[in-house]
Amino acid sequence: MPTPSQNALFGMGNPLLDISAVVDKDFLDKYGLKPNDQILAEEKHKALFAELVKKSQVEYHAGGSTQNSVKIAQWMIQQPHKVATFFGCIGKDHFGEILKQKAAEANVDAHYYEQGEEPTGTCAACITGDNRSLVANLAAANCYNKEKHLDLDSNWGLVEKARVFYIAGFFLTVSPESILKVAKHASANNKVFGLNLSAPFISQFFKEPLMKVMPYVDILFGNETEAATFAKEQGFETDDIAEIARKVQLLPKVNKNRQRIVVFTQGREDTVATVGDKVTVFPVLDIDQNDIVDTNGAGDAFVGGFLSELVQEKSLEHCIQAGHYAANTIIRRSGCTFPEKPDFH
Repeated sequence: MPTPSQNALFGMGNPLLDISAVVDKDFLDKYGLKPNDQILAEEKHKALFAELVKKSQVEYHAGGSTQNSVKIAQWMIQQPHKVATFFGCIGKDHFGEILKQKAAEANVDAHYYEQGEEPTGTCAACITGDNRSLVANLAAANCYNKEKHLDLDSNWGLVEKARVFYIAGFFLTVSPESILKVAKHASANNKVFGLNLSAPFISQFFKEPLMKVMPYVDILFGNETEAATFAKEQGFETDDIAEIARKVQLLPKVNKNRQRIVVFTQGREDTVATVGDKVTVFPVLDIDQNDIVDTNGAGDAFVGGFLSELVQEKSLEHCIQAGHYAANTIIRRSGCTFPEKPDFH
């Protein structure tokens, strides 16, 4: 197998610092949170962040869905460094410095657009048992600017170097025009473009930008809740996950040289994926409930593992196995963090 070249994998998204703590049901109720959800922060959540940082066991981790995934992909690949590229917007502040440092430590080639108007974005990860409720305060992440960053020759050159692209659906709320530019480049050059449904609210409230990008999507990722919401919003009239996967696969597509692949994870249940014209299930790795520290980042890790093998042109089955391995590894740890070296063959 060819070793992947530098900058072969390109990711773009919201770089956030995760503020993570174990909370109780009262805390969730107080701020109107579901135990397992991903939402954007509103005015009523301001106090939540203040309360969370006062908790005794609060932890800070570099986060942001796409950034997590490319970091995990780079970790799985190990050598060479900087196979993964990441674009996103941060503030000129301490949290921004932490994100830069963490990306460098992870050997990711991060090129942040730095602006002074807004502080670096944060994400409150409210952990209860093996659930996590995420509340993102995008701040700087929301200021990503296509003209001032993506379009610059030095940055666009990195896009042209890439063979595989991955963007979480969360970025649709920030810069759909940046996503479209990258997606059209991938499609026109027969490269692979991956997108994640990311959260139910994306399918519900960002339907228009989502469906504008869909014709360019070669691989669509999501979990069972996101798949069900997407199906409902699109009027699929089925809640059967395999059927939803097949219907998503058959949505209009620009590059006919690649059949769309749809991959839906379901937590501890089997992963469902389209293989050719069929839908196949892939069992996840067993894990003892007591070994789960927190599931924050499990979906991101799955995608990261998947992408690490995809960049090396491995089979779909191999990509999914790598995804399962990465997810199984990070749920044993706090946040989206990983041991020094992977043990995946």
